[in-house]
Amino acid sequence: MKTLSELEAKLAEPSHTLINDIAELDGDILLLGVGGKMGPSMARLAVNAIKQADVNKKVIGVSRFSSGGLKEELAACGVETISADLLNERELQALPCVKNVIYMVGFKFGTTGNEHLAWAMNSYLPGRVAEKFRDSRIVAFSTGNVYPLTPLSMGGATEKTPTCANGEYAQSCLGRERIFEYFSNQYKTPLTIFRLNYAIDLRYGVLVEIAKSVKNRQPIDLSMGNANCIWQGDANEWAIRSLKLCSSPATVLNISGPETISLRGVANAFGEKFGVEPVLLKEESTTALLSNSSKAHQLFGYPKVTLGQMIDWIAEWQIEGGETWNKPTHFQEREGKF
Repeated sequence: MKTLSELEAKLAEPSHTLINDIAELDGDILLLGVGGKMGPSMARLAVNAIKQADVNKKVIGVSRFSSGGLKEELAACGVETISADLLNERELQALPCVKNVIYMVGFKFGTTGNEHLAWAMNSYLPGRVAEKFRDSRIVAFSTGNVYPLTPLSMGGATEKTPTCANGEYAQSCLGRERIFEYFSNQYKTPLTIFRLNYAIDLRYGVLVEIAKSVKNRQPIDLSMGNANCIWQGDANEWAIRSLKLCSSPATVLNISGPETISLRGVANAFGEKFGVEPVLLKEESTTALLSNSSKAHQLFGYPKVTLGQMIDWIAEWQIEGGETWNKPTHFQEREGKF
């Protein structure tokens, strides 16, 4: 892939399984927080799946749409859009009631110094949304940061691993989960908690950050020496398919790829492609923020896009000077300070 149009088309390409699931799913789909990194491609994916399933459903995307032409771009693709600040109670209550809600709203970077806003966005707002959409199915995005760092030999935290949120960002995200769970139990609202760790496309993500650092001969801190990741197209598809898995009590899913990735190995792989010797600092720790996503793989199959394919695509994108976003993952952070 060498162009944005090729990338967007790949991200919005539904599998036959998604098309079948969309055909069987009753009701429209509401994407809250559609303006984030994953929202636009998820909206396009859902629209394409609906078209190929030849069913009558709407995809509605909600965001503040405060800058750029995203609202018009989504509308041109067949997504109905609503401009709303979800912290504004009047605007929240004015949203249409639909049967399927995917909640992607969250506040991460800049949490330190803005803890009050992080808790309002990540813990208070979910309660208001859960009240509003008590009669819907809800897929609520969360994060692997709710888990503790685990030994590499453990193979990553499973859904049964006790949570141990480190730092106010992770704590507020765990608060989001608990609030959604409370209302799921209170109203029997079907719910899936979608613990994502980390999504990747060619413009952002931990692999992109490593590739850029290697290419630009910038040092890479290896103290968090391992990670998980998943192609954004696969994560988007699994989020939509998770609507069929919603239950009360909630279904909890770790979402990532199958590999415990060595960041040193990834840096060396990019170094070979760029003809550059990576600048690597520190030694890998014996623990890392890792998720075991075997439950999701059992339900959905393995991701369609492999780690090797992601590395190849990202290297080519970097060589061609493709667009990247300044949205770092802070994968190096071991103290939970974002």
